[in-house]
Amino acid sequence: MTRNILLPTDFSDNAWSAIVYALKLFVDKKCTFYFLNSYKLESSRMSSLSNKLAEVMKENAYKDLKELKRLARIYDANSIHEFKTLLSTDSIQKAIEGAVQTYNIDFVVMGTKGATKAKELLFGSNTVKIIKSLKHCPVIAIPNEYEFEEPKQIAFSTGLVRLYNDAQLQPLKEIAGLYHSKIRVITVFQEDKEFDEIQLQHKLALTEQLKSFEYSYHKIEDYTTKTKAIQHFIDEFEINMLVMVQYKHSIIEKIINEPTIKKIGYNPTIPFMIIPE
Repeated sequence: MTRNILLPTDFSDNAWSAIVYALKLFVDKKCTFYFLNSYKLESSRMSSLSNKLAEVMKENAYKDLKELKRLARIYDANSIHEFKTLLSTDSIQKAIEGAVQTYNIDFVVMGTKGATKAKELLFGSNTVKIIKSLKHCPVIAIPNEYEFEEPKQIAFSTGLVRLYNDAQLQPLKEIAGLYHSKIRVITVFQEDKEFDEIQLQHKLALTEQLKSFEYSYHKIEDYTTKTKAIQHFIDEFEINMLVMVQYKHSIIEKIINEPTIKKIGYNPTIPFMIIPE
């Protein structure tokens, strides 16, 4: 079955890093990769621009996409990979949402930052908007200049406060299946706290879901912040990918809702897959 992978790009180095990661991640999977660029102009700027200039911008974006497709084919001469280009005048957020629906996208793979690469930010503002708005497709956010590593060790962070259905766990299972990955289920606890009855029930259900994979459970102590606890685990167990399901009050919500999304202890040093609820 062909997988449809959406690769939003602003033609920055970070966007190219994400493209390279996606090509390598799905190297053995038949895929159609969609390169998407949005060149939306604010109405305040449009008033001072002629239609001719807008047409020039469109033509330049089209040429850049065409060149990107050419470079990708040179880099990735994989016969089971197909490349297509998409150009949109919508905001990048709306363009992605539209493409996900229209092209039946399975994964969005994008950089954590855009061309500005503001150092004080964990995620660029566009990345945050997309993570928050996408309801039917997982996002894999790739740190800038990340060197590809096979995701042999995947950390799945969960509070075990809810049951997961097949659709929510499918992206995790798919990546783990591609690389025979070990799934390390991590739950952050306050010191000396144990699983309550509901968590134990959810753990039992999750165990049944993961029975065809190599997996393990880990309780990690909540010191300073949950994000620091997770980062410590990532370093200790040489984790190659972090996975979370986004839902109200989840850790990922806390991360992306920080007032300035400043460095709060979880710096995305590895690919980070966010699965929508």
